[in-house]
Amino acid sequence: MSLFPDQAILRNVFSVSAPLWPSSDGPAQLKRSKRHARPELYSAWSAVDDLKNKAGQLSDEAAREISKASQKTQEKTGPIELYSAKYYAACTLGGLLACGVTHTAVTPLDLVKCRRQVDSKMYKGNFEAWGKIGRAEGIRGIYTGWSPTLFGYSAQGAFKYGGYEFFKKFYSDLAGEENAYRYKTWLYLTASASAEFLADIALCPFEAVKVRMQTTIPPFAKGTFDGISKITALETSSGLYKGLYPLWGRQIPYTMMKFASFETIVEKIYDRMPGSKSDYGKLAQTGVSFTAGYLAGILCAIVSHPADVMVSKLNANRQPGEAFGAAMGRIYKDIGFVGLWNGLAVRIVMIGTLTSLQWGIYDSFKQYVGLPTTGGAAPPATAKA
Repeated sequence: MSLFPDQAILRNVFSVSAPLWPSSDGPAQLKRSKRHARPELYSAWSAVDDLKNKAGQLSDEAAREISKASQKTQEKTGPIELYSAKYYAACTLGGLLACGVTHTAVTPLDLVKCRRQVDSKMYKGNFEAWGKIGRAEGIRGIYTGWSPTLFGYSAQGAFKYGGYEFFKKFYSDLAGEENAYRYKTWLYLTASASAEFLADIALCPFEAVKVRMQTTIPPFAKGTFDGISKITALETSSGLYKGLYPLWGRQIPYTMMKFASFETIVEKIYDRMPGSKSDYGKLAQTGVSFTAGYLAGILCAIVSHPADVMVSKLNANRQPGEAFGAAMGRIYKDIGFVGLWNGLAVRIVMIGTLTSLQWGIYDSFKQYVGLPTTGGAAPPATAKA
């Protein structure tokens, strides 16, 4: 049934012979004049209906195709048992896709953020920055650093999500089912911190190349491996990891907030919805993941921003052979406390969008291979009692 009345109903109601209600004999047939408008030229209601119907048909068709592809994939891979090696492999692949794709997509935002962190007076805003970069370097310049971003955050996402699922189960088994539920927030925090510790080791070399490419004009390297070669030639392999400590300082609190707040928000959403999580379809569960992901992303950006600024400064300005503590002290003296919050508004938009998309992609991938989405599980029977 259409939301809007069709042409026949409009003619019946507003015709001259029956201004308030249609005649039992049907609508009056008016004699057309030479200047009478052709009705087919003014079919606004039917055009809207047609557009909505076509969009609905396309959406339904896409959903059916995705469902068919999902079924074929599950037939090939076979059933995936929770917490099996195949389960962790699927979560690892889902994390790789979620982080690699999303971080690469927002490279233009990240480019402006990094440059403003290093020099707050360089640009007044995002659009001015993109305009200047585009005029000077073209579209390719706006995506400076996309290659190390793709490699680095794909690796980080694989360790982060796959590691989180592993450590969450590992620590849960150590604590026991009842204690794991009672102290679930601590479980989320510990599991995510453990996973991020390893993920950052994989990310750090690529992050070093990315930041240097984005904060030097023109970029100091043509691509990822060119950048790695140049850094190791000048500073040995240690140059790739000189930002590891501040990276841990940025990413571990960020990831702890990301996973703990996401799990908590998802649980609160389902608590306030009628029924249980299992009563809702795939689309609704993915929508919950998107919503919780964006809210969690705002908190993540605020918690980790000072360390993010420091990472950019250290990778751009740390002198060869300079001690970590001395470099941080020198940079803080230059920028002060207020300088640690340069670019926060941009990062909130970027991280909120990133986090919601990552959780949406990750949980959609889990559904695609036949796994449940993250969070919102019912408490164990002992905890209910």
